[in-house]
Amino acid sequence: MSATHVQERTEEARYAELSARFAPVFGRIAEGTVDRENNHVLPFEPVKWLKEAGFTTLRVPAAHGGDPVSHEHLFRLIVELSAADSNVGHLLRSHFAFVETIALQPEEFQLRWFPRVLAGEIFGNAATERGGNALGTTNTKLREESGQWLLNGEKYYTTGSIFADWVVVMASTEGVEGRQYAIVRADDARVRILDDWDGFGQPLTGTGTAIFDDVVVPFEDIIQRKVSSTLEPAFFQMALLSVLAGIGRAALADAAELVRTRTRTFNTGSGELFRNDPLIQEKVGRIAAAVYAADSIVTAAARDLDAAVDQSLGLDPTAAFIRAEIAVQQAHVTVPKLVLDATSELFDVTGASSVSRGKSLDRHWRNARTVATHNPVAFKARSVGDYYINGTIPTGLHSIGEATDTKSESK
Repeated sequence: MSATHVQERTEEARYAELSARFAPVFGRIAEGTVDRENNHVLPFEPVKWLKEAGFTTLRVPAAHGGDPVSHEHLFRLIVELSAADSNVGHLLRSHFAFVETIALQPEEFQLRWFPRVLAGEIFGNAATERGGNALGTTNTKLREESGQWLLNGEKYYTTGSIFADWVVVMASTEGVEGRQYAIVRADDARVRILDDWDGFGQPLTGTGTAIFDDVVVPFEDIIQRKVSSTLEPAFFQMALLSVLAGIGRAALADAAELVRTRTRTFNTGSGELFRNDPLIQEKVGRIAAAVYAADSIVTAAARDLDAAVDQSLGLDPTAAFIRAEIAVQQAHVTVPKLVLDATSELFDVTGASSVSRGKSLDRHWRNARTVATHNPVAFKARSVGDYYINGTIPTGLHSIGEATDTKSESK
C-alpha cells in the first residue's frame, strides 16, 4: 500500500473519531428538531450542548491551545449537524468564519481572542442591511469622538447573533476606504438583537434585526477587510453548502422511514407494501443518489479549500484564492438543485398524510430553498464561465447594496 493510501486512510480514521465524538450530541439535537420547528423554540440548548462538547473550538490552532481539524472535516461535521437540525448548523456559520479571521490577524490580536473561543464564547454576525446602502459601503458607521470609537447602525440577517457572546459588525468609517469589522459584546446595553426574521425557512437561526446605538468599540477590535488576506467568501459559502447537504441527508432519512413504516397503499399501484414496491424503491434510490452527489461535491470543494491554505503547495495568495473560490462557486452551482429536488421528491414516496403540519416534512424544502437564496446561482455560474473563458479572477470580497441604473444614466 502506498504512502498516499495510508495517509488517506489515516485522515478518514481521524474523521470517524470526530464523527463518533459528536454523534451523541447531534443525536440529542435531532430528537427535538420537529418540536422546535413547530413551536418556534430557538435552539439555545443545542448551542449550549455543542459548546460543552468543544464543537465551537474545532479550528483553533494548536499554537494557541487548540486541536484543529481540517476544513474538510469541519464541513463534513457541519453536514452531520445540519442533518440533525439545519438551523443549528447554519447559525454557527459566522462563528467559524470569525475563528478563521482571528488566525489572519497579528499575534497580539490572536492572543486576545483565541482564549475566548477556547472558553466556549460564540461569535455572531451583523453584516447586511435591509437597503439604502450603496454597493460596497454600509449605513452602519464607526466614528471617533472624544478619543473613543462609536458604532451606530441597524442590521438585518444577523444569523446566530442572538445566541452569541460577541457580534462581528460590518461598518464603514468616513475617510477610510473599504469596510471594517467592529467586534462588540452581544449583551452590551447599547446593543439590541431581535428575533424578527420572517422567512419561511431556517426560522430558528436568529436571523433578524440588530441595532447598535453609540456602542463603544476598542480601536484594537476594529479590523480592516482586505481582499488579499482572506478566503472569506469561499469559507462562508462552504458553510451554506454544508447546511444544504445536511438538509438533503435529513430528507433522505425521512423518505426511507416513511416508506419503511407505511402500510397503506393504492389499488392503482402494485398493491404491495411501499417498502417492497420497485417503483417506490427506485424513487428513494434516486433521492439517495442526489444526496450522495451533493455530499461528495461539498467534500471535494472543502478539500480544495484545504489545498488553498496548504503551505507545502507553495501557492501565492492569488492562486490560493482561485483554488478555493472556483471550487466553491462550482459547488454552489450544482448542490442547491440536487438538494431542492431531493426535498421535493420526498413527497412522491408517500401519500397525502405526509403534508400534515405536525410531521413538518415541508421544513426540508423550505429550509433548503432559504439557504439556497443567499447567493444567486446564476451569478456564480457566470463567474465560473468568465474564469474558464477569459481567466477573470472572481470578486474577492462580497457585498450587497443598492444598484445604479447605468442604462438610464447612459441615455
